[in-house]
Amino acid sequence: MTEAAAVRSWIRRLKMRHLEGFLILNSSRTLSEAAARMHMTQSAVSHWLTDLEGIAGTRLVVRGRQLQLTAAGEALRRLAIRVLGDLNRTHDEFSSIQQGASARLHIGSVTAGVAHLVPAAICAFQIRNPNVSIRMSEGKLDDLLEGLEKRELDLIVGSIDARTYRPDLVHEILFDDDVAVITGPGHPLAGQSGITWSDLLEYAWIMPPPNTLMRMQLDAKLLEQGGAGLRPAVETASVMTALIVLRSTDYVSVCSGTMATRLQDLGAVQRLPLSFSFGPVGTVWRKEDSHSALVDFIQAMRDEVGSGPDNHANA
Repeated sequence: MTEAAAVRSWIRRLKMRHLEGFLILNSSRTLSEAAARMHMTQSAVSHWLTDLEGIAGTRLVVRGRQLQLTAAGEALRRLAIRVLGDLNRTHDEFSSIQQGASARLHIGSVTAGVAHLVPAAICAFQIRNPNVSIRMSEGKLDDLLEGLEKRELDLIVGSIDARTYRPDLVHEILFDDDVAVITGPGHPLAGQSGITWSDLLEYAWIMPPPNTLMRMQLDAKLLEQGGAGLRPAVETASVMTALIVLRSTDYVSVCSGTMATRLQDLGAVQRLPLSFSFGPVGTVWRKEDSHSALVDFIQAMRDEVGSGPDNHANA
């Protein structure tokens, strides 16, 4: 059998149910847990895995107290994510087309992107592409990158750091952002000049969740300014929650500089004259993706960055 014939034979034998089952297996800690989730006996799951490894021609899982993927198993996991993600995406596109849209673009963004850049780009993009529907998701960068890997998102707007430097991804820096300190409009510090970090330590804080980039930067800044061990009164990733609490209390919080400027323009918060660098914000997409809607939306963001004051350094 030639190599090409062997590949065709392998493809014919590999079914969608194999890929779906393998992802369940990968997310389970043990064969018994996988069996319960797959509604099979543990013995049946073991035989099913042996058959799948026979199709693959190599070992996929190291059986032990906890399941562990081999290098080949990791390759199959990535294939399963790509194939099933593309199938789900195509199903969504079929639904959009039936409803009159020519395509669907799913964008994920951190708050720095939704403050101005992404909404403005959406408006410009849909003037040129009125039949392309857009779905927006907001979240932490790690979650957005996972959505990109699973084909749930077409592109994301977020921090450009080591997490985005992957061989399967393309990234482009759009602007640099900072972290701004904000309060409610009626806060005792609102409108005052000469405010120092020491002044802030007298108030309760709303902070981003632990282990997020902004929280780690805030903790480092507070440590530098004598605020080591300061515990938040509230921890939340929700801008809306922070806004409501700020307007009802004398709490202090932080958000991206782009978001702080936009919210202050709307009269929702007061941005205090204290900030520190957050870093570059840009867009990330899968290297193999180059369909026209994606390319055009990326260009709409480039155009928006280049058209605003100071090139949207404070977009």
